[in-house]
Amino acid sequence: MPESGKQPAPGRSDDPYAILKNRDFLFFMVGRFIASFGQQMLAGAVGWEIYKRTDSMLNLGFVGLVQMVPMFLFTFHAGHVADNHDRKKVILWMQVALGVTYAAATFVSMFNKDVVWMYCCLFMFGVARTYMWAATSSFMPQLVGREEFSRAVTWNSGSYQISAAAGPAIGGVLISITGHAWIVYALNVVASVVCFILVASVRAHHKVAAKERMSLKNVLAGLHYVYRTKVVLGSITLDMFAVLLGGATAILPGYAAHILHVGPGGLGWLQAALPLGSLLMSVVLVHRPPLQKAGQTLLWSVIGFGLATIGFGYSTVFWLSFLMLFLCGVTDYISVVVRHTLVQLRTPDEMRGRVSAINSLFIGTSNQMGEFESGIVAHYTNPVFAVVSGGVGTIAVVILAAIAWPELRKYGRLDS
Repeated sequence: MPESGKQPAPGRSDDPYAILKNRDFLFFMVGRFIASFGQQMLAGAVGWEIYKRTDSMLNLGFVGLVQMVPMFLFTFHAGHVADNHDRKKVILWMQVALGVTYAAATFVSMFNKDVVWMYCCLFMFGVARTYMWAATSSFMPQLVGREEFSRAVTWNSGSYQISAAAGPAIGGVLISITGHAWIVYALNVVASVVCFILVASVRAHHKVAAKERMSLKNVLAGLHYVYRTKVVLGSITLDMFAVLLGGATAILPGYAAHILHVGPGGLGWLQAALPLGSLLMSVVLVHRPPLQKAGQTLLWSVIGFGLATIGFGYSTVFWLSFLMLFLCGVTDYISVVVRHTLVQLRTPDEMRGRVSAINSLFIGTSNQMGEFESGIVAHYTNPVFAVVSGGVGTIAVVILAAIAWPELRKYGRLDS
């Protein structure tokens, strides 16, 4: 039986489209897709504007840093808030905060205010997103039954991949037509309003059984739970190191220019390859029943990611490089679905906010650190060594994880 507050998806569990008849899940997914699409457009627009106004690569580096700092400062508190307050209300309040931040960025850009104000907006965006991630991830189990959760994750992650593939391109087109980044920021204000309305229309609520007072012990309880639950610890650690070591996308511009000898158009296709692979796999997984050997599938998918990364590192042919990045997207998507489903289903509802926050912290920061690691290794050695060594390291981590956490290797049905 679903937990209290959940609304099981109507229709047969083996029908991939039955879950879309679940009004709450559909409204939630569409709202988050619209918000994510806007954020993907914004990511490229901010980089374009800051570089145009400052002509500094260092200032571009600060864009990621300013957004990463709030994750370190507020992740554990965000998890505590998500577990001790109605998660739907937290999502709505953070959507309001994001809307105000986008409006401020529009004003800064439109009137050409000092770029330091743009960094302030990015910091506030990072704060709101940290609280949003913890509440959003832990709220989804309230919308669907346990037997449908893995399929819900697949649909939700697939919609994100669409935004990741199309958002930056459409944002770039808008900037090239208008010559202004504030258009993108203003559209994000509209997207925030639409997302707020759709999420507010969701009827499900997260009911807190017993509120816990704010204390260091309670805030860090999620960390203790992750450490004790080896399946959760193993899946998070595996994905974190795969992202950290397999950050080939960070040096794609150098690969495109000096190894594959393609221009901006070729670079654009390479950047789109990974999300396109993820999108294809989302279509495949949504039409399949839940994975029967989820632990082994997770391990093999990360091995596949490492092998595809190595293949990309050695490739000097554009179409082969595109294919390897495409396969990186395919395998990465499998690991994302398995990890997210395992983390949510193996975590008690009263702990989901804190565990989701830890998961977001580990994966989010490893993305940034992975890009930094790839850049540093490429700078002091060469791009091929940076990519290939990352792929080899990823495979080594899988072997160590399989030995250290046999529970992960033996995990069965994804929805069990």
